[in-house]
Amino acid sequence: MIVYLSLGSNLGERDANLKHALRMLDELPDTLLQNVSSILETEPWGYTRQPQFLNCAARIETTLSCNDLLAACQSIEKELGRERDIHWGPRVIDIDIVFYGDRVIQEEHLKVPHIHAHERRFVLEPLVEIDPDLLHPILKMTVAELLRRLD
Repeated sequence: MIVYLSLGSNLGERDANLKHALRMLDELPDTLLQNVSSILETEPWGYTRQPQFLNCAARIETTLSCNDLLAACQSIEKELGRERDIHWGPRVIDIDIVFYGDRVIQEEHLKVPHIHAHERRFVLEPLVEIDPDLLHPILKMTVAELLRRLD
């Protein structure tokens, strides 16, 4: 399955945090890191009284189920020191599953495509860099089109 992830960090050595998380993702069983966008600095979203983020997107290929991938991402976050104190608050690392193939998953703990992806420039810009024709399976628009709508 081709999966697109969004990664962000605004605490500690932000660049190193992203790179470490990407290495850990690539080391997951039956998972291959295929492409990573440039890293960009962005303003916080939601809770804004916090440091700026570094963000990137990654395309992976995996045989892990979406739930198993979510558990693996949360395990990586925990191993790197993520604490979940403030909703949308500061974090050492954040790894979100944005798209899991063209699947639509609506479970209590897992919603794919990510429910805010189409509203977030820090998600869309890196995705456009690695795959501008990537289609949002619900909105039926490419990530490039969604980014243009934000403008």
